[in-house]
Amino acid sequence: MRLLLLCLLMLPGLACAQTRAVNPGELALEVSVETSADDILKGEMVLVTIHGRYRRHITLEKLETPELDGFNWMQLGQDTWYETRERGQPIKNFRRRMALFPDRTGALTIPPFVHHLTLTDEGDDWFEHEIASAPVSLDVGPAPAVEGWWFPVRRLEISDQWSNAPDQLQPGEGVLRVIRIQAIGVSPDMIPPMPELHSPSAMIFPHPDKRFVELSPMGPVSIAFWRWTIRPTNNTSAIIEPIEFDYFDTTTRKMQTVTISAQRIAMEESAAPPSMPTPEPTRLHPLLMTLAFVVALGAGTWLLWPGRDLALATDRFGPFDPLRFRLRQSARRGDLSGLRHHAAALIAREGTGQHLLREFDEAVFGKGGIARDQREFAREFAARLSREIRENRREFVRSTAT
Repeated sequence: MRLLLLCLLMLPGLACAQTRAVNPGELALEVSVETSADDILKGEMVLVTIHGRYRRHITLEKLETPELDGFNWMQLGQDTWYETRERGQPIKNFRRRMALFPDRTGALTIPPFVHHLTLTDEGDDWFEHEIASAPVSLDVGPAPAVEGWWFPVRRLEISDQWSNAPDQLQPGEGVLRVIRIQAIGVSPDMIPPMPELHSPSAMIFPHPDKRFVELSPMGPVSIAFWRWTIRPTNNTSAIIEPIEFDYFDTTTRKMQTVTISAQRIAMEESAAPPSMPTPEPTRLHPLLMTLAFVVALGAGTWLLWPGRDLALATDRFGPFDPLRFRLRQSARRGDLSGLRHHAAALIAREGTGQHLLREFDEAVFGKGGIARDQREFAREFAARLSREIRENRREFVRSTAT
């Protein structure tokens, strides 16, 4: 009776003894595909799990990834090993997660994964053994026709951040805008390229975008940063036009549109330069009015006298030009945006000197920041503009004379 009981207690150990012969059911490897849709589209993420279940003692192991023709792929973290029990017997479990992105349409096959194992026999000697998974077939459909970038994503989060309040800038100050894109289920290169910002009254300087990826069991989490430095070009405000792009929600299977609203940037009200006061009307004494008429008549006669250089004469009133006065006033105050605004107004009025404004933008807003004294720019700008005006008028006089 005692001998029978001893034999019964030894049966489980005998069943689990390590032998060179590998029995069916002792080793198993399978590949499962996780997708929320029947129709997998080109570029859409397909989650794959490679799961091994082993009832044998394993000394060494290495999983061989096949050549995944027709797919881009990435492994989602490290392989994991854990133990479960079935009918009282321990089972070793192997698990690897991968994200596959089909890059062509039609029937695609995930070839077998091969797990190279080193087992032990009854004499505790090592021997090599391989186990392979069954191939898995997928039917991949074409991406729908879209305008722009095909962007299939499982989950999308967007934030719009500014380095400081965009409507409370100081004179000549810029602001850094950062749009953060976080997308689950795509690789970093699948996020759309950084768009071009537009504004009719702001200077926009784009920075290179930055992209990162974090791995999670639900797929890659890709993050992109779109960055611009923005400066208003006038003393009031500027509007940055909205940004729009489309993406395909792989959960709802619908196209969605992202709209990042327009943004106003402006100087702080207390920092804005005071507007020019409107002078009250004055009454002149009749004698002064008569004297002014005589002076004006004489000056007109002198200007129109035959042979007189009209261009040189009229330019002598430049210091009394209101626009030039405001240009010099902005330079004295250090008002960079006002300086540029009045310079642009002078150029628009005279119809010449556009290259002077381009040189100013390169010197002030280019790489390296402000590179020159503002008063010096105002003096040089006015002088060079006067020279161009005189030359243009001389040419006009010559052409009309001939």
